[in-house]
Amino acid sequence: MTEQLPPAVDTVDTSYLEGLVGYNASRAAITVIELFLQRMAVYGMRQVDFSVMSLITHNPGITSRQLCAALSIQPPNLVAMINALERRELIARKPHPRDGRAVGLHPTPSGQKLMVDAERTAQELELDATARLSAAERKNLIRLLQKVYL
Repeated sequence: MTEQLPPAVDTVDTSYLEGLVGYNASRAAITVIELFLQRMAVYGMRQVDFSVMSLITHNPGITSRQLCAALSIQPPNLVAMINALERRELIARKPHPRDGRAVGLHPTPSGQKLMVDAERTAQELELDATARLSAAERKNLIRLLQKVYL
């Protein structure tokens, strides 16, 4: 009596996974993240650095507490990031106008310049990553994704 070999898989059935929001969101995120990392390397920025710098740039004087809340970052994780951005002379800490215990974070001129370039690059890479979508579909996708986490 000969032992039968298990069947070989010729075509992978991903239909179950493709019906899951998490799977699709993760696959899309991986695509965008890979492109982001490639194109943002010139700026020495990871996604979280970019997000922090973007919020500081668009909200000069934002506090660390506000950054943590907006980005769901734990305070200890933000401290090293803020220190690194300050060492790179991309941000400066200044006294908060209403709270003597708080410090506002402000972009430096070089930080502002970097973010003009980095945000332009981010916009371009997003368009490239979603090239198969129309402008309306892209806008709808963003709206739908926000409904999941907001």
